[in-house]
Amino acid sequence: MDEIVRYQKKIDSSSRGLFITNEGNFMYGSASLSYYNIKEKKVENDVFYSVNGIPLGDVAQSMTIHNGIAYIVVNNSNVIFGIDPNTCELKGMITGLISPRYIHFVSDTKAYVTDLYEFAITVINPKTFAITKKIDVKVPGINQHPTEQMVQYKNFLFINCWSYDNKILVLDTNTDKVVDEITVPIQPTSLAIDKYNKIWTVTDGGYEGSPYGHEAPSLLRIDAETRKIEKKFTFEFGDWPSEVCLNGARDTLYFINKSVWRLNVKANEFPKKPFIPFKKTKFYGLTVDPVTSEVYLADAIDYVQKGVVYRYTASGKEVDRFKVGIIPGAFCFK
Repeated sequence: MDEIVRYQKKIDSSSRGLFITNEGNFMYGSASLSYYNIKEKKVENDVFYSVNGIPLGDVAQSMTIHNGIAYIVVNNSNVIFGIDPNTCELKGMITGLISPRYIHFVSDTKAYVTDLYEFAITVINPKTFAITKKIDVKVPGINQHPTEQMVQYKNFLFINCWSYDNKILVLDTNTDKVVDEITVPIQPTSLAIDKYNKIWTVTDGGYEGSPYGHEAPSLLRIDAETRKIEKKFTFEFGDWPSEVCLNGARDTLYFINKSVWRLNVKANEFPKKPFIPFKKTKFYGLTVDPVTSEVYLADAIDYVQKGVVYRYTASGKEVDRFKVGIIPGAFCFK
């Protein structure tokens, strides 16, 4: 209890902050949660452990706040923790998962959880932290589809299938059935939907020698209404684009491809220079402040030592940097 009271004094619930999920080393159970006070430029590390007295687990994949609860998806520990975002006190757990990746909320009583290995989407009730059903998305006789990130248009949920796959699934949230799929280049890594209802994804193209194939990576724009690919930018072999995200107005796209790139969602030409140049390190995670359009960039360094997060203004000037946990990968604004 002393730890909870002490930490409650460090988070000002009236001010904005940023959570950073640190994956930790695979199979070492070294995942952790960091919290950054945006106004004061102060970071507090290991906040989940310091409050609850238990480790976060193995590979913290993503985090989302909904209806006053922050949900932390811990991939290799097969669990989702629900915490109070103002105190980090544990409020509940979702278990019975195989390899959870991301969570998307449809209502206060319904959310979807994607999975890397189960080839099913889990439906949960956030109020009870209980699993209500599982939606089979496996192709008969083939180990597909592993599901990843999700964006919603009307009552349709678009879900990218990354590992050894080339599909974006379309799920009807009214019926919980997959009603369509969009074929894209090899291994779409992330999703975002802009203000014009255009879905953006980058594909990494696989790797040399992959049994699924190897091709040049790409950036795609897909119309959510027609589900057709409207635009494609092709990269070079050896590039590894990832982390597609948007600003608060959803009119400007950002992603990592060694450097950080930025372009208007209506642009017809790719920018000639990066927004934030490559620093001979490992840019691993990316987010954009929906209020200020400031950019936060996670640096995994060597995947062993504690990582660093850089903070940039909307024009690309570095204004802060701070150490976090091992392999910082995802962000969640409070």
